[in-house]
Amino acid sequence: MNTTLKIYTGFTLALLLGTLAIGLVASWAFLYPEIYNDYIPFYQLRPIHVSMALFWIISGATICVMNFKKEFFSSLFGSRLESIFIYLWMITIVTILVFYGFKKFGGREYWEFPPLLSLPLLAAWLLLIVSYFTDWKKLPGKQPLYVWMWSTGILFFLITFLEQNLWHIPWFRQSFLREITVQWKSNGSMVGAWNQMIYGTALLLMVKMSNEPAIARSKKAFAFYFLGLTNLMFNWGHHIYNVPSAGWIRHVSYAVSMTEWLIFISIVQGFRQKMDERSKFRHLIPYKFIIASEFWVFMNLLLALFMSVPAINRYTHGTHITVAHAMGATIGINSMILLAAFSYMLNIHSIKEEVKKRFIKYYWLSQGSLMLFWLSLIGAGIVKGYRHTALKIEPFQEMMRPVMSVLKVFSYSGIGVLIGLGGITFILLKQLKRERVAADISKPSKLYLWKQESR
Repeated sequence: MNTTLKIYTGFTLALLLGTLAIGLVASWAFLYPEIYNDYIPFYQLRPIHVSMALFWIISGATICVMNFKKEFFSSLFGSRLESIFIYLWMITIVTILVFYGFKKFGGREYWEFPPLLSLPLLAAWLLLIVSYFTDWKKLPGKQPLYVWMWSTGILFFLITFLEQNLWHIPWFRQSFLREITVQWKSNGSMVGAWNQMIYGTALLLMVKMSNEPAIARSKKAFAFYFLGLTNLMFNWGHHIYNVPSAGWIRHVSYAVSMTEWLIFISIVQGFRQKMDERSKFRHLIPYKFIIASEFWVFMNLLLALFMSVPAINRYTHGTHITVAHAMGATIGINSMILLAAFSYMLNIHSIKEEVKKRFIKYYWLSQGSLMLFWLSLIGAGIVKGYRHTALKIEPFQEMMRPVMSVLKVFSYSGIGVLIGLGGITFILLKQLKRERVAADISKPSKLYLWKQESR
């Protein structure tokens, strides 16, 4: 890991810390507006929290791609462009947060910063694309699945980002339904783009920890890839549920999403079966995060199954159950995979035993708190959906009165999530500072690697 990538890694881990801290304060601002409205109102904290979470996920995915691809790619040209991408990307993110600090908004959902700041983000991503694909085309032979997944994610993020900004064209703004449909559709597809990069990284970690290159070349794995690609293109249907559209769009999108997650679970279970006890011990911490992501895939799949039933969706749509689904995916799946990758890259196995024990305690605290966090959101959604749909309570304050009590549990459990994931992040930051080079554990020679991959 060179100096630039090391700085970028530290910056991205700081984004995770900021996401957790701002999210907790935002929950307090929502629950106690009479205290916070004069200082840091919820409407200001929410976009800060959402944007930091978004950039944590996207930046973490690009770090994983840039770090691990060095085993397959080699080009000074690409490295220079990557460095420019990193600094332009980081400077733009800091600028966005400064604008939020001064209450300067102007974009759309999830991208609520002034629209002009989309230009340096676009320029940075184009540099990453040129760098990546310039090196990618030089690769010899057939590539493992994770390389294809990285490539797909990087390309489709550009497509969905451009689509998300179509609202700048007056024709799209002439119709509210047209604009909102494109917005929700593009944001839904963008999730699929970064999932390709993150799931590709998870697949590579499975190969490394199990020493089974066939995992990334099996028919099942490639079936997962094509289903993921289909998911990326078509799973946005349920994002426009309450926009007038054909019912089959919603049904197909749910079926595609759930099939992708089932195959992901199947692949991880196969990985668990192939890991012997020695490998499991050697890569214990990254392994724990991968298994945690499997658990949260299962829980979110279960929630999605219920949400996909029209009679149930009538009560859940637009409630905190939707937020629970998003949080479960963002924290439980994506963040766990990224923390597994960061732990592996930073040789977390080399930390002192007492620090490792503390790290694992933070891990279990984060998992337990996240479960309470997730269940309280579902509980709040059930209460709100029932009072609004079944009891027909219209005044918002009256409808939300019992919901607010449940959301207090959500807020308190957020403290546990902050301490658990925050403690993990601080240990990773210390390890990043200590490590000069993130040496690969038992890394084989490049010649051996190419021979294994080409079998």
